[in-house]
Amino acid sequence: MSPIVWVHGDCLSPYNPALKNYPDTPAIWVWDDALIDQWQLSLKRITFIYECLLELPVTIRRGNVAKEVVSFAQEHNADAVVTVESVSPRFAAICTEIESSLPVEVLSLEPFFEYDGYIDLKRFSRYWKVAERHLF
Repeated sequence: MSPIVWVHGDCLSPYNPALKNYPDTPAIWVWDDALIDQWQLSLKRITFIYECLLELPVTIRRGNVAKEVVSFAQEHNADAVVTVESVSPRFAAICTEIESSLPVEVLSLEPFFEYDGYIDLKRFSRYWKVAERHLF
């Protein structure tokens, strides 16, 4: 298998399992036009993400995520895409779109903390209120 790595917003870490398992593999991040155009990303969030990306060995693009990932894979003669799991509702749809062209391997992430209840993921502060109680 000669894959590329797709890095997304749920694992902007140098410890991302896809980056760790495939260290010499070309990797891509795509600024999602659909999220940016709907103003679902604040300027603070965009800045935070960009600062994280500067620490990672990724090519940065903007557009339709699935199309950009497939295009990047074709440019590198890759035969698969490796990424990590996500709770994002868009993640499954993007993977399905990519899978119409290439197989996608989704690696598991070690959870930050164990929790089975509902967490509002629209704001980090809401997530942190729940996480903080279980971590400290």
